[in-house]
Amino acid sequence: MRGGNAALGAAGFAAFLLLAEAVPRLGLVREDYFPPASRIADALGAELADGAFWTALGDTLTGWAAGLAIAVVAGIVIGVLLSVVPYLREATASTIEFLRPIPSVALIPLAVLLYGTELGSVLLLVVYASFWQVLIQVLYGVQDVDPVAEETARSYGLGIWARVRHVLWPTALPYVMTGVRLAAAVALILAITAELVIGAPGLGARIAVAQTSQAVPEMYALIVVTGVLGLLINVGARSVERRALTWHQSVRGEVAV
Repeated sequence: MRGGNAALGAAGFAAFLLLAEAVPRLGLVREDYFPPASRIADALGAELADGAFWTALGDTLTGWAAGLAIAVVAGIVIGVLLSVVPYLREATASTIEFLRPIPSVALIPLAVLLYGTELGSVLLLVVYASFWQVLIQVLYGVQDVDPVAEETARSYGLGIWARVRHVLWPTALPYVMTGVRLAAAVALILAITAELVIGAPGLGARIAVAQTSQAVPEMYALIVVTGVLGLLINVGARSVERRALTWHQSVRGEVAV
């Protein structure tokens, strides 16, 4: 079954490449705006041979990884504290609901004011956007804890941190891993956006330079790289999720299929 799905996926991708090659060559769109796939592939090869490209890729991955790490740690710690400290969840509910819907891109002026075009601007946007993905999932996971299991742990005299470790955490972990997977994708989006709009070093800034200099094939080649990065990050996050949840029924069901 998996082999069949892979074959269908490869066939679909090949059809997409053929379409991307044919559409501009048939004159359906101007090649100045959308070059054929072969020209984009040539530009991609030139980018891969350029040391500046790898520097930009490293800058993007640095902002993505550092921002994601900060967001995940903060989201888990704050989520657990809000859940186990009496009345703290209710006291912060309105604040969370006010801050969470604010688009991260709306903080770009603040990021520029505080950090200019340095890494700090990227981290501010990445952390803010990714933090909510993890925090909300942690809160949902804690709400899913079985009250009977919680009361049983209390009756056996387990302290608060023992209950967190043996009762709360196993229940919340599937939610946490979902939050981390979502946050990983959001972190990449915000890292590229910050570089593109603010001009912070990275692939986004390189895309902006290619666009302003009318290097259209190079621009599309860099966009393809960001798409491949997103795919790899999603696949990696799912792999980590499966390894962390090998004991969980949902993952055992996937393996069985």
